[in-house]
Amino acid sequence: MRKILSLLMGITLLLSAVGAMSEAVDLNSYTLDEIIAKAMEEGHVESVGMPDSWANWGDSWKGLTETYGITHTDDDMSSAEELSMFQNAYTRDIGDIGLGFITQALENDLVQGYKTSYWDTVPQWAKGEDGKWMIAYNGATSFIYNNDLTSDPMPLSWADVREGSYKLTIGDVVGGATGQGVVVATAYAFGGDLDNLEPAYEFWTEMAKAGRIDSGAILLARIQAGEVECGVSWSYNVLTYRDNTPNYNLTVGIPNDGAILVGYASVISKNSDTPFAAALAREFIFSDEGQINLAKSGAVPTRTDVTIPQEVIDATFDPSTYANAVGISDAAHYGEACEEISDWWAENIIPLLGG
Repeated sequence: MRKILSLLMGITLLLSAVGAMSEAVDLNSYTLDEIIAKAMEEGHVESVGMPDSWANWGDSWKGLTETYGITHTDDDMSSAEELSMFQNAYTRDIGDIGLGFITQALENDLVQGYKTSYWDTVPQWAKGEDGKWMIAYNGATSFIYNNDLTSDPMPLSWADVREGSYKLTIGDVVGGATGQGVVVATAYAFGGDLDNLEPAYEFWTEMAKAGRIDSGAILLARIQAGEVECGVSWSYNVLTYRDNTPNYNLTVGIPNDGAILVGYASVISKNSDTPFAAALAREFIFSDEGQINLAKSGAVPTRTDVTIPQEVIDATFDPSTYANAVGISDAAHYGEACEEISDWWAENIIPLLGG
């Protein structure tokens, strides 16, 4: 499925490129002062998949506006949808895609580079050539459990989930990085890894046949409406969902037998109409303030030279809770696993869900 989508994307990209008005600028050839000046002239940046509620992007967008006067809008969408948007000339400027979608972005020549002034403080595994992608933060696989909707106890592990009776909400697996990450986590939980996904396939087939998969999206509005019994997402999302749902008794936690720590990559569209504003947005995201903003959500900032205030740590997940999570640092390897998962889910699970 992903291979077919990638091929179609490449064909569409070729056709749209014929009508492109100009080549992408070389952002790395400008000084930071020049980028700031040109970004302020552009005055606006449009993102995809970076809504205020995801990883506390809201504080960073607010900071960008207050500091530089640059306004912002976002359209929330999956990683696959983001890249589809990037293929069109002058539609959106910057996005945040799952680790497994980096190869697709590069192969289809959808992104342009900007290394930021913090380049040397970002680990080598978390950045691509010329800054065509940079990972600003990681998240750990996490549960969010509605204690008011089921009599089962809050799961502490995937083994607990297997013994439960509640439905699981993990969102889109065919085109969504979050859902694919959940499937990878269950591979590790039951003895597999990126090269052995069979334990995950066995588990999710069991869940589907038992009618325990909720095919809807894992969104704040659905959680607030009481439509999610047990959701699985990233650490920074479940905290936001919990803190913004006062009408239900929600518990969050990181599974002790199968959690992965995965980053999302900042990507700038090669067809951006305001590339300097996009570059400055990335600059702000990697600044000390931007990294702390991410930490406030429960995300794990990529830069290790930034001191996170103790009150932020106290209000989120203590690092000890994800100390045993499997860190994923090989984007290509992870991408191959996610592509396999996407195809397998479409062929094997969606038919069981009646989709």
